[in-house]
Amino acid sequence: MTVAPSRPAFSVREIPFSHRDSWLSVSPVLAENTYAEDLHLVSHRNGMHPVLRFVPSAEATITARPALLCWHGADGRVDLTYAGPEALRLRGRGLGLRITAAAATLTPFSGTYLYDDPVNGSAVFTSYETGRRYRVTVLAGTAETVGAQALGAAARGLVLPADRPWEIAIEEYATGRRPYATGVDFDQLVEAGAADFAAFVDAVAPWRGPDTPAAELASYVMWSATVAPAGFVTRPATLMSKHWMNKVWSWDHCFNALALAAGHGDLAWHQFHLPFDHQDAVGALPDSVTHSEVLYNFVKPPVHGWALRQLRRRLGRPLRRDELTEVYDRLSRWTTFWLDHRRAPGRHLPYYEHGNDSGWDNATTFDGDRVVETADLAAFLVIQLGQLAELAGELDRPDAATRWTGIAAEVRGALLRELWTGDRFAIRSTRTGRTRSSTSLLDLMPIVLGDDLPAELGSALARRIEGHLTEHGLATEPLDSPHHAADGYWRGPIWAPTTVLIEDGLRRAGHTGLADEVSRRFRVLCEGSGFAENFDAKTGAGLRDRAYTWTASSYLLLAADDHQRRAGRATARS
Repeated sequence: MTVAPSRPAFSVREIPFSHRDSWLSVSPVLAENTYAEDLHLVSHRNGMHPVLRFVPSAEATITARPALLCWHGADGRVDLTYAGPEALRLRGRGLGLRITAAAATLTPFSGTYLYDDPVNGSAVFTSYETGRRYRVTVLAGTAETVGAQALGAAARGLVLPADRPWEIAIEEYATGRRPYATGVDFDQLVEAGAADFAAFVDAVAPWRGPDTPAAELASYVMWSATVAPAGFVTRPATLMSKHWMNKVWSWDHCFNALALAAGHGDLAWHQFHLPFDHQDAVGALPDSVTHSEVLYNFVKPPVHGWALRQLRRRLGRPLRRDELTEVYDRLSRWTTFWLDHRRAPGRHLPYYEHGNDSGWDNATTFDGDRVVETADLAAFLVIQLGQLAELAGELDRPDAATRWTGIAAEVRGALLRELWTGDRFAIRSTRTGRTRSSTSLLDLMPIVLGDDLPAELGSALARRIEGHLTEHGLATEPLDSPHHAADGYWRGPIWAPTTVLIEDGLRRAGHTGLADEVSRRFRVLCEGSGFAENFDAKTGAGLRDRAYTWTASSYLLLAADDHQRRAGRATARS
């Protein structure tokens, strides 16, 4: 039974106010860990750039829920909603608003300028940083232009009055645009936005209920961070955040794809394929993709075979032959990159060139030597090779299937023979061949192989994983480690992808009780601390970017799977 949407309220200091398909957001967050006193219109084209500043005429409190943001003053209010991906509507009753350029100072080639459009009776701000214009059209009431326009001054702006009602539209556009059409009134826009979000949450979390209190807010984080194709973003995409982490990284996207799969299969498929649209000549995926840049300075781990296996199960439909062919070709090139360009001569195991390649940038695994052969990388590659063998079989390519199966056995054998020490996996320097160990949770990641591991080896990994389990979830570095740091990025905090990967591996390896506890603690953590980039393993406090989509998607994945298991047990009892 679908629960009626509660339209969850949220703090704009934590989660930006935005709309599906828009490259805009409204937030006090202006850059990494930089908060303004007032809300700003922020564009995510060409990076993250505050464009306009909104200052109410009197002290006001701010509330936000999907489709409606409000400033509440003692004598009135200002409401803000979206009128499509590139336009906002604002109205005031008893509370005024001043709109100015976001930049405090201007130089000839930076900042935002204001000029009047006498033909359309509007004011236009132009931004060097975004390369766009922002037109303000008065739909009701009046606005006064105040301040002086001069290089080195950003004081010029518009003032909407407190003593009489007013309504405006703000549009982001490139060069030319027809006069703003007022065909839909403000309340209808709010209703349309709320209905769009309600349909989204009904699709991605139809199972939600009182025991999953964060499901709707997790869905909003996903919905509001989704953008329309633009620039290098070749498909509809869910950014990691509409704060400063406004990119798609080439393993983060997998978790968003999985959370979207059951209810938004086409969008999920786009998430999976977006980095592959920028695959280079040797098959490597980029480190990240965003509106105006594609970075190839690092790669990311080959989790895509694991993700594809999950994705196919969650989509609820078989892949068409053209889809099978496309994903097989792309995945085989990505795998061949690791086999041909990331294995030392005479070695069976691939290596990372830097901690950033693993996604665990500064994990203790990479202390002392960053060019290393690691067990997690080998395990991911074994799974990916297995998926290629299955795809080749479905595409009637038996020779290719046999070849992939053989390589998978070769890499798996080398992993167990060369890196397993009897109680843990070692790390091997690609340069010297010397092995060492670390206390990072990354070294336990081969649990993702599940029942493809020898039972006693899986049990040994499970015991060590339990040693990382805190009250709030899996710490990437144990609490008693001398290397543990509360806000140490991959040297202590709890992360969403870690949790999902290890929970899945434990469950498939038969350690269901531990898997259940890992899932429960992470879900409780999100319900109390939101969807931060990562969390303090001791206190559970959210850290870094506070509206991170792979955290929201991981909550949705774990909650959906838990609901399905409980429903299955209830059915069995009846």
